[in-house]
Amino acid sequence: MSYHFNTIEEKWQKYWAENQTFQAKNNSDKPKYYVLDMFPYPSGAGLHVGHPLGYIASDIYARFKRHKGFNVLHPQGYDSFGLPAEQYAIQTGQHPAVTTENNIARYREQLDKIGFSFDWSREVRTSEPDYYKWTQWIFIQLFESWYDQEAEKSRPISELEEIFTSEGNSRVNAACDDDTEEFSADNWKAYSQDEKERILLKYRLTYLAEAEVNWCPQLGTVLANDEIVNGVSERGGYPVVRKKMTQWSMRISAFAERLLQDLNKIDWTESLKESQRNWIGKSVGAQVKFQVMNSDHQFEVFTTRPDTIFGVSFMTLAPEHELVDKITPEDRKEEVQAYIEATAKRSERERMADVKTISGVFTGAYAEHPFTKEPVPIWIGDYVLAGYGTGAVMAVPCGDQRDHDFARHFDLPIPNIFENVDVSEEAHAGKEGTVIANSDFLSGLEYKEALNKVILELEKTGQGYGKTNYRLRDAVFSRQRYWGEPFPVYYVNGLPKMIDLEHLPLRLPEVEKYLPTETGEPPLGNATDWAWDTKNNKVVSNSEIDDETVFPLELNTMPGWAGSSWYLFRYMDAGNPDRFVSEEAQKYWENVDLYIGGSEHATGHLLYSRFWTKFLHDRGWLTVEEPFKKLINQGMILGTSAFVYRLEGENVFVSKNQIKGNNVQPIHADVSLVNASDELDVEGFKKWRPEFADAKFLTEDGKYIVGREVEKMSKSKYNVVNPDEICKDYGADTLRMYEMFLGPLDQAKPWNTAGITGVHNFLKKLWKLYHNGEEFSVSDDKASADSLKTLHKTIKKVTEDIEDFSFNTSVSTFMICVNELTAQKCNSREVLEPLAVLIAPYAPHIAEELWEKLGNSESVTTVKYPEFEEKFLVESTKNYPVSFNGKMRFTMELPLDMSKDEIEKNVLEDERTKNQLDGSTPKKVIVVPGKIINIVI
Repeated sequence: MSYHFNTIEEKWQKYWAENQTFQAKNNSDKPKYYVLDMFPYPSGAGLHVGHPLGYIASDIYARFKRHKGFNVLHPQGYDSFGLPAEQYAIQTGQHPAVTTENNIARYREQLDKIGFSFDWSREVRTSEPDYYKWTQWIFIQLFESWYDQEAEKSRPISELEEIFTSEGNSRVNAACDDDTEEFSADNWKAYSQDEKERILLKYRLTYLAEAEVNWCPQLGTVLANDEIVNGVSERGGYPVVRKKMTQWSMRISAFAERLLQDLNKIDWTESLKESQRNWIGKSVGAQVKFQVMNSDHQFEVFTTRPDTIFGVSFMTLAPEHELVDKITPEDRKEEVQAYIEATAKRSERERMADVKTISGVFTGAYAEHPFTKEPVPIWIGDYVLAGYGTGAVMAVPCGDQRDHDFARHFDLPIPNIFENVDVSEEAHAGKEGTVIANSDFLSGLEYKEALNKVILELEKTGQGYGKTNYRLRDAVFSRQRYWGEPFPVYYVNGLPKMIDLEHLPLRLPEVEKYLPTETGEPPLGNATDWAWDTKNNKVVSNSEIDDETVFPLELNTMPGWAGSSWYLFRYMDAGNPDRFVSEEAQKYWENVDLYIGGSEHATGHLLYSRFWTKFLHDRGWLTVEEPFKKLINQGMILGTSAFVYRLEGENVFVSKNQIKGNNVQPIHADVSLVNASDELDVEGFKKWRPEFADAKFLTEDGKYIVGREVEKMSKSKYNVVNPDEICKDYGADTLRMYEMFLGPLDQAKPWNTAGITGVHNFLKKLWKLYHNGEEFSVSDDKASADSLKTLHKTIKKVTEDIEDFSFNTSVSTFMICVNELTAQKCNSREVLEPLAVLIAPYAPHIAEELWEKLGNSESVTTVKYPEFEEKFLVESTKNYPVSFNGKMRFTMELPLDMSKDEIEKNVLEDERTKNQLDGSTPKKVIVVPGKIINIVI
């Protein structure tokens, strides 16, 4: 019987859907296991073969855990808010909800064809009001909370108000804005309600503040750092500038130490943990105050090496620093302003990464050295960022490479304060040793002694203090976009007020235009009905705003990471209308046992999700402090691009091996127009690119050979392979196994469609094991020892591989197994039945069909996983090498339990031995049981 994979796969995909085969229960006697993939964004392009890699790996593991007796939650949904749908709406006028729905339908169709064991009954979409109602609720809870640094936890804002009423804020150790002033209980009681609200905003975990942001005028929105590539927007390639805007922010910095320390509690790769440690960026040092000479202005600098303060020869402020304009004299303002404007066109990431370019401008102002009282020139330089630390650095050019390069470039003094030390390493790294030389105050002291003495003196004189600092900054939470979660916020006298839970969700309004308004407001500024009626608790027309009972609503929307920071918990209880997750469901599932996704989310998404989980735990809504126990980053499947070569300035294309010189321009060609021999379909290329319809093609023996290069699989490189075509031509089981076979899960590997036939042939060979010609043929006879050995070594290796996530080697093991069973002519149920279960996580469709043909009525998904038995691998015989005078002449299979005398007797009676002896009598027969036989003639 032929292997009709299309019919088989369609049959079982329908069966799984109709029978809800993979639906998880929130209460079970089985142990629980929660497997999750990183939220997909449903783009219009659909899936290419690179996208399912992590999904296939997680699906294999989820199916494996079901076989092992676990109640498995393996859900799927869509991160369906975002900029791409909005940009498409701007271009076409089609509502983002419509395109998003179409894209989701396309994704679902493709995912179903690959045979994933998702529990679709729990599907969530971040753009659905029933979902973002709870995102809005979490935002409100953050607004109604503050962070107690002494208790290291979030607390209700009402408790802070009680403290202020009884004792003011002098003894409160809270995360708050740097400019928060001290007040007494009497002061607090005397403040107006508006004044109290403004003070509380300095403590809330989500708050309004003026922040430096990445502003993209063409997109009309703020962009996160990871949405910018080489100084332009990732989407569209538009210029991005730095701009100050009033934004909602999240006080994630309050959680920095917990985010750092709790990395030790989770099973993540060390490289991933290190990425987070670097992003959090903990450093211990001192905060130093510098007075601007001839002015009332001061600024602060954080340094990890306060002991090097005598080596300071200039100060550098970020160009955006608020003091720059105030301290710059008139004769320097034009040059300084020009530099500031030029810097605004570079993203923070670009400025941080650029270690080669040296640029800066002298402000004309000087700071007073806190110890020597000498004037220190104040410069601005784009290597200093306003949002990092204080936006100012004290430059020690003899101890820091970048400061040294800056000083040399601008011919600034480089005083040497170190003695007998390799300053480029020792001083900068802060290693122990006697390093300070030319200061009477610190001379001869070791690093730690000098550091502590400087901090003590700074604190004594009120010019600084010891401090632990973090690079992690509060997260800007506002986006000037339409297609995102609306903030549940309205404004009274310019102060934010929250909409009560019973009136959520606050739904996105309809707008005619998705661009910012002509006056520069976000797209929601185009809405005509976007005001909150506090009397009737509903959205009403803007014309009804009277600032008495009807007030304006927030015009910004939340960023994409809002919905994806907590979605794992919604899957636990997706339909609950009363709570984002019930207490019972969350206690049962706890958190994600296995999370698989791309390394591009190593910092942003993962940090935000960890932050929200810790907050929700603090306030009593979750029992866990970490969202993801184990995390694996899958590698990338790369595309093999095809290139044609155009002579520069001519409409002539040269075949790869005809190229002479460097006067050719490589142009991507659609890989679908190239065959396995790298030959281009020239006529097809001309139709695809009509501007080259009249081009001349210089061929090799009538063939145009393209160049090949392995690159990221991308629609723009025309090297995308559609999984639908693979499923149609070879089957989903082939696709699943081939993607695993390509290489280790966590490594990048190139796709090669030509190689897929080997995996497909393997599945056909597996099918034949269960058939005799066109007939299904499995025997109930006892399996041979060889076949049982093959089966059990396969069980052992595949089980180990799955538990180690080494899926590529298990595919190889299956191939060896089927080859051996074929050679053994095995058709025993004793072997073939467990084999069908064993391969089911990898190739579920063929496994289901074979399981049914074996006479079983239930799905193979429910069957207990085969158990490895060591006894089948224990060798009962030994293939002895038989030697004559030390030279091996033949081998002989004998039982391992045979005695020495019996071995000798059997060997001497063998015809081959008699031929070697040729009638002579052996002088000696040496037998070492289990090892060797040597006959001395």
